[in-house]
Order: sequence, then C-alpha cells, then structure tokens
Amino acid sequence: MTAPGRSQALIPEPLGGEGFNVTAPGRSQALLPQPLGAEGPLVDAASPVGAAMHCPTTASARHARRQPGHAERVAAAVRLLREASAAHGGRIVQATSLGVEGMVITDLIARHGLAIPVATLDTGLLHEQTLALIPRLEQRYGIRVERHSPAPEALISFVERHGALAMRQSVALRQACCELRKLAPMRRLLAGRDAWVTGLRREQSEHRRGIAARELDADGRHKFYPLHDWTLEDVWQYVADHDVPYNELHDRHYESIGCAPCTRAVAPGEDQRAGRWWWEQQGPRECGLHARPGQGRPTVAAGGAGEPRPRERSAPRQIEAIS
Repeated sequence: MTAPGRSQALIPEPLGGEGFNVTAPGRSQALLPQPLGAEGPLVDAASPVGAAMHCPTTASARHARRQPGHAERVAAAVRLLREASAAHGGRIVQATSLGVEGMVITDLIARHGLAIPVATLDTGLLHEQTLALIPRLEQRYGIRVERHSPAPEALISFVERHGALAMRQSVALRQACCELRKLAPMRRLLAGRDAWVTGLRREQSEHRRGIAARELDADGRHKFYPLHDWTLEDVWQYVADHDVPYNELHDRHYESIGCAPCTRAVAPGEDQRAGRWWWEQQGPRECGLHARPGQGRPTVAAGGAGEPRPRERSAPRQIEAIS
C-alpha cells in the first residue's frame, strides 16, 4: 500500500489483525471490501503520531495522577448517578462508546449497585479491540450490554451509492454516515427513556467546555455528565485504582476512539480529539450525538441516510435540579 517513492519507514495503524468490518453486524462482507487493507491505514513511523503509537508505556502509566480534589470528584459523580437512578428508575440508560470515560462510569454504576442499564452503538465500523470490550464488561460486572446497530438495508444502500469510505469525500457525506451509523441507532436506544448518562468531560474540547453536570438534550430528555469536571488524570487514576478494563488502543495513544476509519492515534501535545476525522480542517470534531446549547444537529446530505429524523426541538439547556 506504500506509494511509489515513499519511504518504507511506514507502519500500519493498529486496527487489529483483520482490519475492520464495513458492513452491518452479521451481514456478508462480500459486497463491501475492507477499503484500507488488512493492516489499516499507514502512518509514517518518523512522524510524531507514528512515534507515539510505538511508545511502550501504558495509557495509565502516562496519565494517572492523583490530583487535589480527586476523591471529591469521584464522590460527586457517584451522588449524581444515585440521584439520576432514583429520579428516572426504569427510564434511564448509560450510552457508552466504550471509551475509557464510559468504562469508568460503568464501573461506578456496577460498584454502587445502581439500576442503570448499559448500552452501546455497534456502527459496523468499530475496531476489533472495541468490540472485544463488550464480553469483558458483561463478564466483569454481570450485566448485559445492549447493542444498537444501523438498519442493514439502509447501510448497504448507502455504501453501494457512496462507497465504503464515503466519510472521507466530504463533510456532508461524513455527517450522513454518522447519521446512519450513530444518530439513527441512538434514537432507537433512547426510545421510551427520559434520561441518559454519558462520559463527556469539559476539557476534551472547546465544543464541550461549557457542559454542566446535567442538562436537557434537544429532545427534552435529562442528560447526565458524571465526569464533566474530571481531568484526564482523574480518569486514569480511577482506572488504576480499580483495575477498570479499557480499550487496548488507549495504550497506543488513541485518546478518543470512534469508528476505525475515522480514528487515529494522537501525538503528544495534540488535542484529545485530534484523532477524530482529522482530515477535516475546520469545525468541531463531533458526530452530532452531543449537540450543545445553541448548536443544532448536523445537516444530513439528501438521501444520505435511510431513516427519517424526528422534528428538531429547541437546543439543550442546563438545569439546576432533577425534577
């Protein structure tokens, strides 16, 4: 896969031994070949990202630090989860991408015996390392993780029309891919529920800097951010303290992990979300799942996704107490 004249000092970005699956879960891959080859996209070994990927230290060793106020932030997260569970019993869910923040929240929920089910989106493009976390979670905590996937026929139609790497062609097609693989399944995940928990943190990006502990989302559901004021060091200190399972790609400098073709390792000093949709030069590195107050959801290209979207509502707003 190396271009003529390019240095052979190129290394495969670690997507797992068999690359990633571009089809809907359980569907044949005959129609949709793996577009990046069995070893994934190539990264220059001499680049900062390439050097970071092969740094031998673990993510926990790099980041875990017991900072002032850590215990208080953990206790506050537990209180928020208890309040959310009590106020929305049977109608609340943790929606996790299986990143390290989500793993910490799942551990908090299980450790304190809270009745909050755990659910994730299986987009059909996740790394093998991400999917491998699901049975580990289920065994470790004695739970069943809900999996919500794209509508198979809509997914096949989209890839036939636009190609397996449509997200690289334009922002509009990337947003359409996110709508199909993430936003539409998320609407099904949240159907019949009036509250959800997620792992966003203020320091992850400028786009997320203003989040409060709780808000109302664009559809009027209560949305809880137990880790809103945690630092990256807080997250990894909790992982180290409680031996929380996490995605091994974090050890390879994947700070934020999404779909395989849309995620790369980040170099030291880069923004934590710099590895998401890195070919897009402007705009927030977001898929639309976490629209912030005053910011609408992405506009989806006509015909881009195969499921209708509900009527847009007002932007999310912060709330001071659970009603």
